[in-house]
Amino acid sequence: MASALDNRTQSRSPSQSESDVNLSARRAEWSGRALDADTRALLARDSKAFLHQSVSTPCLNAIAKAEGIWIEDTQARRYMDFHGNNVHHIGYGHPRLKQAIAEQMDALPFAPRRFVSEPAVELAEKLGSITPGDLSKVLFATGGSDAVEIALKIARASTGRFKTISFWDAFHGAGFGASSVGGEQLFRGPAVGPLLAGAEHVAPFACYRCPYGYATGADGKPDLDICRLACANMVRYVLEREGDIAAVIAEPARATSYMPPPGFWASVRQACNDHGALLIFDEIPTGLGKTGAMFSCNHDGVVPDILVLGKSLGGGILPIAAAVCRPEFDIAGDYAFGHYTHEKNPVLARAALTTIEIVEDEGLVENAERVGAHALTRLNEMKTRHPLIGDVRGRGLLIGVELVLDRDSKEPADDAAEQIMYAALDRGLSFKTSMGNILTLTPPLVTTLEQMDQAIDILDACLQDLAAA
Repeated sequence: MASALDNRTQSRSPSQSESDVNLSARRAEWSGRALDADTRALLARDSKAFLHQSVSTPCLNAIAKAEGIWIEDTQARRYMDFHGNNVHHIGYGHPRLKQAIAEQMDALPFAPRRFVSEPAVELAEKLGSITPGDLSKVLFATGGSDAVEIALKIARASTGRFKTISFWDAFHGAGFGASSVGGEQLFRGPAVGPLLAGAEHVAPFACYRCPYGYATGADGKPDLDICRLACANMVRYVLEREGDIAAVIAEPARATSYMPPPGFWASVRQACNDHGALLIFDEIPTGLGKTGAMFSCNHDGVVPDILVLGKSLGGGILPIAAAVCRPEFDIAGDYAFGHYTHEKNPVLARAALTTIEIVEDEGLVENAERVGAHALTRLNEMKTRHPLIGDVRGRGLLIGVELVLDRDSKEPADDAAEQIMYAALDRGLSFKTSMGNILTLTPPLVTTLEQMDQAIDILDACLQDLAAA
């Protein structure tokens, strides 16, 4: 007998999202030829032991080692990891980070939540010194989704309102609050029922595929004299019509590698000011240098009221996240917004502090800017030779290559994108596809020019092979 969930979802195919679909015929074909019996046995154990969920069941492969920019599977094949869930800014297993974690475990492995520890205070002070503007008051969590929940609570407490504006297709985490402000069907579908009331959504900025119907030039950039920032104006429109929005929450640069048009965030910032709403920036995937600036919002010169970061903050080893706020929003000390067991864990704090120090001491923000600019130059040159490439966009080491069947119609080339992803895996390059047809490259900040050239050579060869087939 079919379950209620089966009845609600059986006619639906998986929706495109920030992650690649893992139930396709191409995935099955690649797994059948690329994985040995031992790997398939481990994947079967994984499938049996874990609850199944979209985009992680079945898993792609089994990993035995991770070091620097490299991951190695159980068959001893090495891949440059240009995905990494955006946790591996400093590379996997950085020796300095591992040493700092070991020393902290020897000195103080845990602090009950009733007590303070110096590493936690040092981390809070450090975050206040590197985040933009006057952001300086901090709460920690063990994951980005929980940090988003903290930010939403602070916005409610500060404004006396509960409604939010966020973007369709965005991902902000898997908790009920984070799923509510997120815009991916995979996390909002019929299985989980009603989400938070008042979570309003608008179409996101996406100049190459403008949801408001405005065309772009051959370079994928909008004509602002024509569109007049319709995407930003819609945020203002909803703020005006609702009248009681607590916060606008968004990624300042979308993880699907859509960059905001010039002036977008300045316009939204002003609209929030005009209507008494907070601006929350989710920098969980982009913070700490991914885009060639310490924070993605630095490119736009806009300071949010709350900035959320996570993922790479733990150096690709330990989970820690933070919500960093303007001091005037420290107004609800009688309530507990987080108070997580590991909120001020000294080992987690030491890992985050050391990660930030490595980013600063090794010039990784500058490296991301330099290597990313080189990559965009090469990828745009490839676009002149490969009609399948419709758009190349990015900042620093957040890069998207959108594949289309026809540049005029912009019909997504989903199957080609998936085919190239598996062909690249065969050549030693791992990345993910987003929204079905976007090759999304998010390499570590330690990636060298030579390694980036090697990765782009692999993409070039995959595109050439596909064109010749």
